[in-house]
Amino acid sequence: MSLGVSPQLLTEAENGEVRDQDFVETVRTSLPYAYGLIARLADELRSGTSEFTDNQTPPPSEKERGQLLRALSSDAIRGSLERHFGVALAFQNCHRVAAFRPEARGGATHKRFTSLRAQILNQSPELRDC
Repeated sequence: MSLGVSPQLLTEAENGEVRDQDFVETVRTSLPYAYGLIARLADELRSGTSEFTDNQTPPPSEKERGQLLRALSSDAIRGSLERHFGVALAFQNCHRVAAFRPEARGGATHKRFTSLRAQILNQSPELRDC
């Protein structure tokens, strides 16, 4: 299971729309490594002038890698994190996550990062079984 959903959040979902902040709090507590990594990238992006910031350090264990994969493979989780942190996320391999300024999505640097060529060039023997 990707998220530890509280009875209160489940009731909220059963009765209609879920508030973004409630969902993001569930993501924060259920996937702390992924949430923290994206928070760090968003902070680095806001404090600098580059078009994006990225993480190239593998997670410390398979548990953290799993959190990252679950967070970024779910449209709902990924979208809520993008809205919450005000970024556009891009993902390569098992751990290379990038945070772009939302207006950079679809721009030259974003397209280059998310291109087939970039994906191929980012491969390495260590990452083939992740």
